[in-house]
Amino acid sequence: MSHVSSHSAHGQSPLRTVQVLGGGSAGSSAHVRSLAAGLVARGVRVTVCAPSEAEHAYGFGDVGAHHLPVPRRSDPASVAALRVACADADLVHAHGLNAALRASLALSGRRVPLVVTWHTRSYAEGTRAHLLRILERRVARAASVVLGTSSELVDRARARGARDARLAAISFPPPRRTDTGDAAEEDAERARNKTRAELGAVGRPLLMAVGSLERHRGYEVLLDAAHAWLHHDPVPLLVIAGEGPQRAELQRRIESEGLPVRLAGRRDDVAELLHAADLAVLPSSWESRSLLAQEALHARVPLVATDVGGIPELVGDAAELVPYGDAAALAEAVERLLRDPGRCAELRERGVAQAASWPSEDATVAQVLSIYDELTGPY
Repeated sequence: MSHVSSHSAHGQSPLRTVQVLGGGSAGSSAHVRSLAAGLVARGVRVTVCAPSEAEHAYGFGDVGAHHLPVPRRSDPASVAALRVACADADLVHAHGLNAALRASLALSGRRVPLVVTWHTRSYAEGTRAHLLRILERRVARAASVVLGTSSELVDRARARGARDARLAAISFPPPRRTDTGDAAEEDAERARNKTRAELGAVGRPLLMAVGSLERHRGYEVLLDAAHAWLHHDPVPLLVIAGEGPQRAELQRRIESEGLPVRLAGRRDDVAELLHAADLAVLPSSWESRSLLAQEALHARVPLVATDVGGIPELVGDAAELVPYGDAAALAEAVERLLRDPGRCAELRERGVAQAASWPSEDATVAQVLSIYDELTGPY
């Protein structure tokens, strides 16, 4: 049976919650939409504070939440807008560090519970790394409960002084297929072949990486590994979908070193790209609940990933894991899978089983609602 808010169960006025997004990654925005839908269905009033572009992309209003446009975190009007939005809230739930900082400032002087979900870890170097630690400590100590999407993030929150830090149940709803049967399979195969042709991967293996072009993603190491694939027959094509500050640097390397790599830019058809791929590659220096890893396992695409952060916890034995920064190990793992269809088939089956073990949307909402009731109690 689904968890229903204790306020509704006791005939009291509905629990009033505010969800705060800072612009947000695709993962956190999709999570908030799913969470909002589940909370509204269980009698909770939900206001989502997010930039207008997030509402256009994810449709929080479509699932019964009230969307309140709030400027991005760099806008000084952001905290003032949040203060108004949270004026009559029974509980505020912020997603991400910057959203949590602004929510804590908006709630300053008010005894309103603040739940914070750390979806991933922020990255900074030098002086900025020191400022990041200060921000993490402030947010961790301001929160009534910190939810981390991996055990490592939970430990990090505790180290930063969180009073109560717990592992979050985060669902990843698989794509819903509306049609099945031979005709649907034929259509899917035609779409796969079309995508491969558009990418230039006809008659050669297609490797897929997805994520912003930033240093922590490990794309320099991936390009190092690509040198080894030049000797593979046929030479695999590596496609990287994403945009970011490293684009020019990576493109220079690809051209000067003659690497079989294509930067595809920001794409909104990642599911189709993965469906067309032979392998997915995740070379990051750190990840929590990687969207690419989840999408790859759901799509039955063998995955090679770095053994970092929340990845081992997320994928179990359903992926090939290699040390971060080891280009030789990464290249060898990819080549080994390209030579071994049996191992690829094994990883596909293990991926399906692993994905089935992840929390459902219902379990995710139930955990959050249980925490809300614990913090607010019946009136």
